[in-house]
Amino acid sequence: MYDFEEERLLKELKQRKPKRVLLQVPEGLKKEAVRLAELIQDKAKVQVVVSGEPLWGACDIAISEAKIIQADLIVIYGHAPFYKPSFPVVYVEAHYRKNIDKLLKKTLPELKAYTNIGLIASVQHLHQLPKVQEVLEKAGKKVIIPLKKGHAFYDGQVLGCEYNALKIVSKNIEAFLILGNNFHALGAALAVPKPIILLDPYNEEIANMDALRNKIIKQRFAAIEKAKEAKTFGIIVGVKEGQQFGSVEYAMERLKKVGKKYVVITMNEITNDKLVNLYNVDVFVELACPRIAIEDVAKFEKPLLTAREFAVVVGDSTWEDLLNRGFL
Repeated sequence: MYDFEEERLLKELKQRKPKRVLLQVPEGLKKEAVRLAELIQDKAKVQVVVSGEPLWGACDIAISEAKIIQADLIVIYGHAPFYKPSFPVVYVEAHYRKNIDKLLKKTLPELKAYTNIGLIASVQHLHQLPKVQEVLEKAGKKVIIPLKKGHAFYDGQVLGCEYNALKIVSKNIEAFLILGNNFHALGAALAVPKPIILLDPYNEEIANMDALRNKIIKQRFAAIEKAKEAKTFGIIVGVKEGQQFGSVEYAMERLKKVGKKYVVITMNEITNDKLVNLYNVDVFVELACPRIAIEDVAKFEKPLLTAREFAVVVGDSTWEDLLNRGFL
């Protein structure tokens, strides 16, 4: 179902002439890792080490792993460039190739009430946007594909934490249609207060994100309210190069002013098993990937806030600001 661009990758490797490559593959494509490693070693005569760690996004480039094994290049599948890493990287986007025509027709009834449609996709589906746009316009819709903004590498692209392009066009949009999965669609729903319709080619279903959005918003409100009563805060600084959001200096300054205790903590992966050992900390503020606090709320015994939510707790923002401007 995916285009692994083997010929393009082999050509790139022959031009770059690395001696050792670290291969990063997302969990959903991990079953292809051994085949790809064998192909590269056989055809490009390059030693390959497969990263066994999860790949959470283009922000999650395994630079430390690459340095430890003395690789001179990282090949990362399933993502487009997100930031400028301090290590050579080749990106292979793994475009989704399965035909979505039948599923697209099923989408039209969900969009019946809307005329102005914002059209977006995760990187695997960007090449399918022109076809979708054509179908929507034949059905009488006005389609806008947002221009790239922030960390997005392409027009119309959304990432787990990057929805600024949607916000810019939101005032002219009645609803957004997103090609991808639940993860990206939920992010869009938390970023803009507009209907988000998901066209999910993997599960072959159409979903309206309103119910899930409302559930998550209630969870975020509860976490923020509980954090307001906390005495000691743990400020988590992400040590992954591409997962650093917010300012630790700002967090420390504001906590001092409101009379709260705090401790600054560095973490690579944020898990409940690590946090429970810091038993005298009441609430945590994570300055790493904002989706960790939002997505994994049920996994944590204590409140875990994003940088934007922290601003509400210390009085620099309001709950209404979050609702109107977005949680992401």
